[in-house]
Amino acid sequence: MNPPVPQQSVSFADFMARALHDPKHGYYARRIRTVGARGDFATAATLFPAFGRAVAHWLTGEARTHPGLRQVIEIGAGDGSLMAGVRRAAGLWRRLCWRWHIVESSPVLRDIQRARLGNAVVWHERLEEALSATAGEALIYHNELLDAFPAHLLERRHGTWQEVHVRSDGGESLVELGWPEHERADFSALGPWQAREGQRVELHRSVRDWLHGWAPHWRRGSMLTVDYGAAFPELYRRRPRGTLRAYLLHQRLEGAEVYANPGRQDITADINFTDLQRWAGNLGWQETEFSTLGEFLARRLPPKQQPVVLLDPDGAGGAFRCLVHRAGSL
Repeated sequence: MNPPVPQQSVSFADFMARALHDPKHGYYARRIRTVGARGDFATAATLFPAFGRAVAHWLTGEARTHPGLRQVIEIGAGDGSLMAGVRRAAGLWRRLCWRWHIVESSPVLRDIQRARLGNAVVWHERLEEALSATAGEALIYHNELLDAFPAHLLERRHGTWQEVHVRSDGGESLVELGWPEHERADFSALGPWQAREGQRVELHRSVRDWLHGWAPHWRRGSMLTVDYGAAFPELYRRRPRGTLRAYLLHQRLEGAEVYANPGRQDITADINFTDLQRWAGNLGWQETEFSTLGEFLARRLPPKQQPVVLLDPDGAGGAFRCLVHRAGSL
């Protein structure tokens, strides 16, 4: 049974939130099979162990800049592959002496993670809970997390941005975007952009709100964000219909197919890193690195351990970005 689609038109962000996160029928809440070869999609962590070694190298380096900090939090850990690889690469002393946490809202994925990791990790449903357990001091990382946040879908019509809504029959309708004029310059780089007629874009207001929700609880540490996306406006170069798509059994779905199976498939959109950098900066965090995944790996792995596929600038190595922030005085 799919999550119910309301009779009245709703924003695409509301549709995406219900399709992915509805407690009874949402994809991540109940329907996700797993991540990897048997699931609907794979991640760098499930395909390449070297990725975990690179994250462990990053954690070790950041720990040196934060003396005494031994708390590690992964947000949205998928099938647990990345946490397992990071702990293995971190070495026996860090495995035993550091405290390891996972923030996971999906009960299905929590069960899969527990089966893989046992009692080595403490689980939390919300990041605020994890930060409370660490007294606000932690090294945080997440991989392909933000792309699953609900996105508002906009289209350029008659010189203005209009918001795509979803009707009960699964079709689309366009209504005027209720976006206050005073927010356009401050809220997103999309606001003043004079895009071509028909251009579609995604606006991750949910990411901004999420950051603001837990930022006051983070006193000291570093955070690594890994996700597919790019800076603006490069993100939408040669993408007149935006970046929105769905995945079902490793099959990429676009257009009307994105709306066809709510609750049964993953829905995702690339991250506008220009917005993310601005929002993080407004919270007082210091940005220390912004690179492609290929560049991130090349800095942290010896040549013989570098997976060629993840270094390819025309493939995953260029499609993913790595962004590092630090909080608190050093």
